[in-house]
Amino acid sequence: MSDEEVLHGGVANAGAVARVGDHVLRPSNAHSTSIHRFLVALRRGGFDGASVPVGIEPDGRERLWFVHGDVATPPYPSWAQTDAALGSIARLLRRLHDASVGLDIGATTWSDEMADPSGGDVMCHNDVCLENVVFRDGEAVALLDFDFVAPGRREFDLAAFARMCVPIDDDTNAAKLGWTTTDRPARLRLVCDEYRLDGVGRSVLIDCLTESIERGGEFVRRRVEAGEAAFIQMWESMGGQGRFDRRRRWWNAHRDEFAEALRSSQPPGNRGASTRVAPARNRHS
Repeated sequence: MSDEEVLHGGVANAGAVARVGDHVLRPSNAHSTSIHRFLVALRRGGFDGASVPVGIEPDGRERLWFVHGDVATPPYPSWAQTDAALGSIARLLRRLHDASVGLDIGATTWSDEMADPSGGDVMCHNDVCLENVVFRDGEAVALLDFDFVAPGRREFDLAAFARMCVPIDDDTNAAKLGWTTTDRPARLRLVCDEYRLDGVGRSVLIDCLTESIERGGEFVRRRVEAGEAAFIQMWESMGGQGRFDRRRRWWNAHRDEFAEALRSSQPPGNRGASTRVAPARNRHS
């Protein structure tokens, strides 16, 4: 349609997401009905940091309200790499987790592609990368793309977010996305501090990171083997399996540095304590 503006970024839906006025049209999936119920329940419960669905179009695409703001894509700009930006995402993710507890959304199905195999008592986004965060004035105000939302542990979702946004990665891999951050253990500590994760949670987070990095590449490799062109291009441009093997060796060499950084600073209270929340803003024009 001539009035559709393609929104760039992402991999799975690259070139297939478009803005039409105040709405976004994007591919739906087998779990879209459940995802929409979840997002509507979040909104009714007062959480204003997620996409709001309108419905499923006759052509099969889902329609959501457009969230105004800035979204960073590789190579990531300097404003998206600041500690302030990172901390604001951690606070937003804490708000999402807290708001998801006990939601009544009826019968549901969720994707298991990125889900926590252990399950859990909160709803995890599972794909909080910079391309899925909307910023205003350098502060995270909303999360996008809930295709992989599923029940899980807070630490599991934090690990996925930290892996992509600290980032927990070696210099070669990180540089390919434009990352220039240096003290990554300190940035992981910042994530935990802003989320207000307790000592037990920090230990679980390190374990979740180890598990995630050990399984690195499985999701992308499945998509490559399925013949999805966008993932094949990404796989090849990032160096194939060698990219994930290099990160695993790097993590095994540096894991203790990250664990020590988390032990050196722990906030008072526990994981049930309230996190510091940024002032709410209107998400629509």
